[in-house]
Amino acid sequence: MAIHYYCRHCSKSIGKLSDWEADDQMLGFNQLTDEDRKEMIECDSQGHIQVKVICEDCERTLQENPDYHAFESFIH
Repeated sequence: MAIHYYCRHCSKSIGKLSDWEADDQMLGFNQLTDEDRKEMIECDSQGHIQVKVICEDCERTLQENPDYHAFESFIH
């Protein structure tokens, strides 16, 4: 099982943990609400975990343009 982190806005790959076993607590997933878990974490057909986060570039853009928070995707 691999865990892939990618940006929820621009889909940029941020990192990957492969062949590594960890529980929710080690990864911090236990601190998420059920709603956040559904929104941020998905399993693909091969059993890999896909985690949606925000990359540094998109975070900077959101800080400079706070009205973009209203959009799921602001990269066109």
